[in-house]
Order: sequence, then C-alpha cells, then structure tokens
Amino acid sequence: MTDRTDAPHPQPARLRTPPPATGPTPSGASDDAVPDDARRPLLARDAATLDDLDALVVGCRACPRLVAWREEVAHVKRAAFRDETYWARPVPGFGDPAADVLVVGLAPAAHGANRTGRMFTGDRSGDFLFASMHRTGFASQALSARADDGLTLTGIRVTAPVRCAPPENAPTPAERRTCGPYLAREIELVDAAVMVVLGGFGWQAVLTTLAEQGWDVPRPRPAFGHGVEVRLRRPDVGGARTELTLLGCFHVSQQNTFTGRLTPVMLDAVLERARALAEGA
Repeated sequence: MTDRTDAPHPQPARLRTPPPATGPTPSGASDDAVPDDARRPLLARDAATLDDLDALVVGCRACPRLVAWREEVAHVKRAAFRDETYWARPVPGFGDPAADVLVVGLAPAAHGANRTGRMFTGDRSGDFLFASMHRTGFASQALSARADDGLTLTGIRVTAPVRCAPPENAPTPAERRTCGPYLAREIELVDAAVMVVLGGFGWQAVLTTLAEQGWDVPRPRPAFGHGVEVRLRRPDVGGARTELTLLGCFHVSQQNTFTGRLTPVMLDAVLERARALAEGA
C-alpha cells in the first residue's frame, strides 16, 4: 500500500527482477477480448461490498511482472522469515469499512504485507504508521506484526493503488492503471470524507481516479506536498458524499522516517487534522 520499507536492505542475490509489464488492455478493446487474468480488475466495478472487492483482489494475476516477483520473494524469503509461509498474493485494504478517513499508500512491501497478508503489517513502515494511529485514537494498539495480532482500526482504513509487491518498490504506470479499478471501487464503497495520501505516487493515482469519478480535480492538478490540502466537490450521485478533502503526507518509508523527513509529530498532526476535517464533514 504502501510500505516502501525494503530499500535499505540489500536484495538476496537469487532474486530476479522480471521484465516490465506490457501494459493494460488497449483503449477501446471489449471485455470479451481481454484475457481472463487481465479482465479480473474490471470486475471490481460490480463489487457490491468490500468483502466482494477483497475476494477479487486476492485472486488477481493481471500483472505478470508483479505475480512473478511476489512469488519469487516468497520462495527465496529473507533470512529472518525463512520459517514463515508468505502470503504472496495481492493485499486487500484493511480497517473500518465505514471509515471517514481513508489512507492511501503505494504498494505492499515484499517482506511486509506480501508476507503477512495485511496492509502495512510486519515492517517498520507499518510500525511507524500504526503507532501514530494509536496515539491519535484510530488504532487499538501501536504494533502491527501479523494479520491475527488483534489490531483493529476505528474511523480509518488503509489501502494502496497497487496491491502486489513490486520489484524495487516501484510499480510501473501500466501496473498502476491495471490495478486502478480496485482503488476506484474501494473509494466508492468506503465513501470517506478525508483521504490521507502517502507520497507522490499515491497522490497521482488518487487524483486520476477521482477525476474519472467526476470530482472537480483542478487543472493543472495540485502538486503533492506534505501538509497540502485539496478540497473537492462533485454533483450528487445517489446519496454519496459530494465533498472530499485530500491531505498530502510524506510516505512512511524508512527513507523518510530514518532521516527525519517525516517525524512522529508530523504524522500525528496530519492524522489529527484528518480527524478534525472528518468530524466537521
């Protein structure tokens, strides 16, 4: 979602980066012309509930490069986790299904959510994020070690534009587009008042999705920055929210948290602002 936490650790020599994906289905192609694996994200638009959406997400194999990488990582493993069975599948969103605040990251970390099966779980990015959520009253506990550790979120949910761990923590634009229907439907189903977007990749994905959904995203599009606020409106669409606030926040990657670019105080302030905005919505 996500959790760009693997960069400080050298990759095992046996890990092989598969070739780049060839891209999404050409514009104008009919659904019948799309191979079964590539068609799966398109089914997200018909998901009636978050459970339905999650079931689609976890079975997705639409991006060959990402499928190869997530499974290769699960086979090779990191030494510290050699006795664990990796999730090695796409990771669904996690948290309150009726959240007023939706947090959007980047993509699962290879040895974090790709191992545990839960967003921002099992790595230092998640430790940093959920500790802040606990301090600001959104999370039941500060640590997020595994999917069955009892952590619950109230009023907040975490997700990502890309659901599989990417090589070098870097999804391609084509992979983001292919995975886009999952994010779009999750945004619609959650219908949050506030979105906290962690980093520039997520920021661009969210703005693209919201523009496609009829939100009045400005042109030129607002630039990402920590603490940036963007308020959007859209016409009434059957009782869904017509106002939404985006909050920019530096990603909780180790590159940012270890260097002090993002501090606990800074993240707490963004989440507290999100709560205040949601309560006033």
